[in-house]
Amino acid sequence: MTFTVRPLSPATWPDFARLVEEHDGVWGGCWCMAFHEEGVGRTKTPQQNRSGKERRVREGRAHAALVYDGADCVGWSQFGPAAELPRIKHRRAYEAGDPVLPDWRITCFFVHRAHRRTGVASAALDGALREIARLGGGTVESCPQDTDGGSVSASFLHNGTLAMFESRGFTRGRRLGKNHWVVARTVRRPA
Repeated sequence: MTFTVRPLSPATWPDFARLVEEHDGVWGGCWCMAFHEEGVGRTKTPQQNRSGKERRVREGRAHAALVYDGADCVGWSQFGPAAELPRIKHRRAYEAGDPVLPDWRITCFFVHRAHRRTGVASAALDGALREIARLGGGTVESCPQDTDGGSVSASFLHNGTLAMFESRGFTRGRRLGKNHWVVARTVRRPA
């Protein structure tokens, strides 16, 4: 399939919101807020998460590469500076390694249920890397899942797969938890 990718912005917010609403707020009403400082939780309603995300987008404090199939937004990859996305999975294990914070993090992917396993996540990762380059580049880090040849439900691969990242030049740093790795690469600004 041929997809186009556009950055999340006030202009593309309605497309993003339509996809999230079609999937009941994504992961229990998260609205892709879990990795932001505000986080999500029992005290936050899906509507509060929606409002928080929209506010961040309007203020330029939320980044994502939105993937389109024609006019329809069918998925995304969330990325941003480490300070924009401080809440990560396996945080205690991550911080135990005394890490040097990256310039950018890629924290999650979401793909429309009817478009899973069609290359949307790959297109989103490529789009995120292009947008990071456009924004100045630097060290990019993520914590994808090592599927180790096994089958994992696509709905649980919110961090993407290790193989997808390695195919784009990311290298393994250290293991986090049972199936996740810290991976990193440097993205250069286009000349």
